[in-house]
Amino acid sequence: MTWEYCIVEWLWDAGNIRCTLPAGGGFQKPGSYAELVDVLTDLGHDGWEVASCAAGGNWLFWTLKRQA
Repeated sequence: MTWEYCIVEWLWDAGNIRCTLPAGGGFQKPGSYAELVDVLTDLGHDGWEVASCAAGGNWLFWTLKRQA
C-alpha cells in the first residue's frame, strides 16, 4: 500500500489556514473554527484522514494521509 501526505497548519490567533498538498498544490486562506472544519471536511471527502496533530502556543498542525 502506498500513501501520499498533506499538511494543514492553522494559526488560530491570526485566523490563517494553510494547506500543502502533494506535487506543490495547496492553498492559504483566512479562517476561524468554522472555516477550519470546512477545510478538514473537504479533505475528508477527497479521501484524506488525519494521521497526526501537533500543537503549541497559537499553532495547530495536522498531517493527513490517503491511499495513493
